[in-house]
Amino acid sequence: MNKSSAYFERSKGVMPGGVNSPARAFSSVDMDPPFIERGEGAYIYDEEGNKYLDFVGSWGPLILGHGDEDVVKGLEEVIKKGTSFGAPTKIEMEMAELMVDSLPNVEMVRMVNSGTEATMSALRLAKAFTGRSKIVKFEGNYHGHSDSLLIKAGSGALTHGVPDSLGVPEEIGRNTLTANYNDLDNLKAIFEANKEEIAAVIIEPVAGNMGVISMTEEFARGLRALTKEHGIILIYDEVMSGFRVSFQGAQSLYPGIAPDLICYGKIIGGGLPVGAFGGRKDIMSMLGPIGPVYQAGTLSGNPLAMRAGFETLNKLGKNPEFYKKLEAMAEKLEQGILQAGERHRIPVTVNRVGAMISLFFTDQSVRDFNGANAADQQRFKTYFKAMLEEGIYLPPSQFEALFLNVQMTEEDLNQAISAIDRVFSELP
Repeated sequence: MNKSSAYFERSKGVMPGGVNSPARAFSSVDMDPPFIERGEGAYIYDEEGNKYLDFVGSWGPLILGHGDEDVVKGLEEVIKKGTSFGAPTKIEMEMAELMVDSLPNVEMVRMVNSGTEATMSALRLAKAFTGRSKIVKFEGNYHGHSDSLLIKAGSGALTHGVPDSLGVPEEIGRNTLTANYNDLDNLKAIFEANKEEIAAVIIEPVAGNMGVISMTEEFARGLRALTKEHGIILIYDEVMSGFRVSFQGAQSLYPGIAPDLICYGKIIGGGLPVGAFGGRKDIMSMLGPIGPVYQAGTLSGNPLAMRAGFETLNKLGKNPEFYKKLEAMAEKLEQGILQAGERHRIPVTVNRVGAMISLFFTDQSVRDFNGANAADQQRFKTYFKAMLEEGIYLPPSQFEALFLNVQMTEEDLNQAISAIDRVFSELP
């Protein structure tokens, strides 16, 4: 038994499933996870010393790669002064100013500690603002693990949600309606059946937990028009896509469409725990201490997370060529996958938005959860294991996005594409 497997066995005695987040258990690919010892640039190293080209990047935050010198230097400066005060600090103000100055449609922002906190708080705010109790989410969109968002669709288009996890009361499900992604007719029917009851619609404009799937232009415009018509708050969940698909996030991909609230996470913490939500000033002003909606957190705006996030966003904002590099690399990877599939007669579809990318073992286009779920998941397991043996660290699930970072080189991409070609040549 190697070190990672031994550590995993020890961990299972003291942590449920041996992990602190289910995806880390590698259960979807039927293997033990490698335990990571360190990261450097575009690579990570496990406890055995194996080196992997990292396309997970801590599930998205590490757009600058591991150990970026500016982020590390900033953290070293902060940690000498103190890690937490539970009091206002200059860096959280500067971070908020940077986000408000950089992001269209964000007039005020509130820092929290995770994406789950951000979406949960934004929905509470929307309910308070509208005086309504129901929300609409989309099948295949993941917004964290708060009760009202762990809901899947029922058997019919207008069926109330059924809890996706034990411990979520059924009455919560009655106030969560699940719609089909990129399906305006379905959304119209839900709105008509629940007139003046829906407070908010929350959506990932670029989804990353059913593979990478984005809103069509037609759907995005129809969604905004319908929510305005019915007086419903539109919330974009950009925890994954924010500052990833472009500096201004996914909202910049749909010009002229302004969501009311937007949720952020991942990149804005530079690899540290973080979340944020922001948007229209009239809505955000309902938050305490100036409004009646209570939301608080001892570590919200933590100086370490704020400094890491500030250094990351500041560097991205000053180097627009980073996004051009990421786009070019991601396009090269996409073409490499498609060409390998054609060469070895492997049905494969690639979805990509900026530096978020995923492949599906299917010859059909994938525009929603049903399309993603129809892909060959057994073939994905075989592919994943073989790629790991090739030294390529991918998300261990058909339904997760992979992420590129600016430390990756042409040589790294060529290594990955060559590995894909070899693995495809042997896939059953």
